[in-house]
Amino acid sequence: PFANLDGRAVWMRCAELFVTRDDVCQCLIVVAPEDQETFRRRYQANLAFMNVQLVDGGKERFDSVANALAKVQEEADFVAIHDAARPCLTAELIESVFASAAKTGAAMLAVPVTDTLKRADDKGRVQETVSRQGLWLAQTPQVFRRDWLIEAYAKRAQLGQDITDDAQLVEALGHPVHLVQGSTTNVKITTREDLTLAEAILKARPKPKAPRPIHPFEDEYKW
Repeated sequence: PFANLDGRAVWMRCAELFVTRDDVCQCLIVVAPEDQETFRRRYQANLAFMNVQLVDGGKERFDSVANALAKVQEEADFVAIHDAARPCLTAELIESVFASAAKTGAAMLAVPVTDTLKRADDKGRVQETVSRQGLWLAQTPQVFRRDWLIEAYAKRAQLGQDITDDAQLVEALGHPVHLVQGSTTNVKITTREDLTLAEAILKARPKPKAPRPIHPFEDEYKW
């Protein structure tokens, strides 16, 4: 949770895109309990100024989302779930996926698979070439009607163990999830190389103005 990207916290670059929207009533960030004291000490001013609430992380990802979902205000009609490790998200992508979810009830960002896919055995030997027709790579945010997501999590145990993301949970209830064209620049930082790539992506962009202050001592984005 403490990774920096070009001098600023990765999580903060994500959160500011949501807290500056007039249609977002609440912003929660999940942090492991053992990291929260350090997190609060380091980012106390930012958390307070941006009105971001901390939620205890769980043993697994679904446990973390469930903890956050329990804290969502009743006035929220929709819930957007975003990887805090995707700091290159843009306001335009958020607008697109929010608009789709408002129309359909469930939407997520994704990009079409463009590389050739191979299925291999446990020894690395190619067994088949898999058609990429109709295949997409899932991204976040994933946005759902709040009542659908609550129902999906309430029935999670009945829906099986092979579910890997929130969209799949909602799909399992019979609700179609609509794909919105994402971007290959909406990268997820999991390695040092990803961090370098994200830094290059952000530096190549023009510096945007925030619609309202998002930092205690600044009135615009600091890139």
